[in-house]
Amino acid sequence: MLRGRAVTLRPATAGDVPTLAAIRATPEVRRWWRGGDDLPAAVRADLDDEALAVYAVEHDGRVVGAIQWHAEDDPDYRHASMDIFLDPAVRGAGLGGDAIRTLARHLIDEHGHHRFTIDPAAANTAAVRTYAKVGFRPVGLLRRYERGEDGRWHDGLLMDLLADELAD
Repeated sequence: MLRGRAVTLRPATAGDVPTLAAIRATPEVRRWWRGGDDLPAAVRADLDDEALAVYAVEHDGRVVGAIQWHAEDDPDYRHASMDIFLDPAVRGAGLGGDAIRTLARHLIDEHGHHRFTIDPAAANTAAVRTYAKVGFRPVGLLRRYERGEDGRWHDGLLMDLLADELAD
């Protein structure tokens, strides 16, 4: 378990699937995360992906989202990438930034990572703002990076963070 100021991160389990799928089904989250017609299956697929570490984000004793990371282990390009979603009901309370800081500290201290990336949709201004508060900086626009549910391609924003830039 990883403890932040207001959140606790713990490895997500099969028991978390219904809650995480329900959060991903909210229009505010689904807009960015999608997952097809079977969101429980999409969440289970993430949990079953051996290259991905998925943590449930808990606040006040309940699961309010998930944060995940993946390592690029090539020694010449080593870094960790992250992604996060939270229940819209808890947005604005600083929980996203707390979860990202908590995970980043763990990855620095326990895994020796020195660099992190995150790639929100360019139009997801709330996420971009949260990541910037933690210390992530824009690297560049990923043009037509991801196909949306509307079938059109949308831009992404590549952001990165160096360990010594992590904002408390």
